[in-house]
Amino acid sequence: MARKLEGKVSVVTGGTSGIGLATARRFAAEGAQVFVTGRRPAELAAAVTAIGPNATGIQADSGSLADLDRLYARVKAEAGRIDVLFVNAGGGSFLPLGAITEEQVDDTFGRNVKGVLFTVQKALPLLVDGASVILTGSTAASTGTPGFSVYGASKAAIRAFARNWILDLKERRIRVNVIAPGPIRTPGLVGLAGEDAAAQQGLLDQMASLIPLGRVGEAEEVARAALFLASEDSSFVNGTEFFVDGGQAQI
Repeated sequence: MARKLEGKVSVVTGGTSGIGLATARRFAAEGAQVFVTGRRPAELAAAVTAIGPNATGIQADSGSLADLDRLYARVKAEAGRIDVLFVNAGGGSFLPLGAITEEQVDDTFGRNVKGVLFTVQKALPLLVDGASVILTGSTAASTGTPGFSVYGASKAAIRAFARNWILDLKERRIRVNVIAPGPIRTPGLVGLAGEDAAAQQGLLDQMASLIPLGRVGEAEEVARAALFLASEDSSFVNGTEFFVDGGQAQI
């Protein structure tokens, strides 16, 4: 059976754990050459080992324009093009209105908005005509969560980017889609509850109670959806928000 990304060149930002790592592994298994980024060298090296021989790790912070320039210089030198760009790096934290700080806003928007914008813009010279760009959004852009307004607002910006960029890029037939995960069992999610295992499980249980399927998702489930958006299976899918949330945002 032919692999869905055979011979393709992909870039996955924020690929050292969770959704990014699962997606990078899926892309590699489907035949893609994968350039994966992360901020911490030890975690990046472990991710490259987990992904396999088709992976190249590049230490980079997506909020740093200099790091992005270095990333794409390396991709250009080693591969010469990008067929699939999965813009996954980002993050957030809980603070309710009344306690929100300038530091939280700058950090969240720097990673989730500025970082996404320049990750895509700086990739344009390497993106082939007809490439697939996938942005990681969130159900937080469509639903309310106490204390999560800054993160939700940053992910709403991602949705707006996709709607506008498909018009900017229409002559090049570059597709831009948003994948919107709901609660997914990842280190980033459970880490929001701190280091206590009971608190982490309590967070997962509380989130599962809000999902029609009755459970949180797994990173591999998001990776399979990302593969669909990366491949020719989604050749007429453009500008959409693809929910992988067990139905959470639909009720």
